[in-house]
Amino acid sequence: MDESFPLEDTKVKIQDILVEPEIRFCGLIDSEGELLAGDMKPGVIPLETDKDRRKIYSQLAHRAANRSGFDANFGRVKYSSSRREKVVMISFPIGRYILLVIAEPSVNIDRLAWKIIYKLDHQWSEYYGF
Repeated sequence: MDESFPLEDTKVKIQDILVEPEIRFCGLIDSEGELLAGDMKPGVIPLETDKDRRKIYSQLAHRAANRSGFDANFGRVKYSSSRREKVVMISFPIGRYILLVIAEPSVNIDRLAWKIIYKLDHQWSEYYGF
């Protein structure tokens, strides 16, 4: 973990994000695919095992690292989303970290993503590109 990264502040923001009714999970993942902070919303039953969840984090970290190759042509990634049958997954790059949000499938992805970017405030822009 980078010493200058505000992990405690991020934990507070994760709790604020989890307040949104359509969100099932919110967590901060490092470039190695390790969950540093966050969890399922209380009362939500996971759809995957712990082993599968760790695999998701690892694959997400790998994909996020490969996305920056197009930054010069298209600009930085603000968020990336995937609508599945049972959930929506949205990832937000924060420097070498990724904020992963898993929401209910009926959610409006863009509306939720911009709400989360607003909640991330300065962290999202200041820590991009570590």
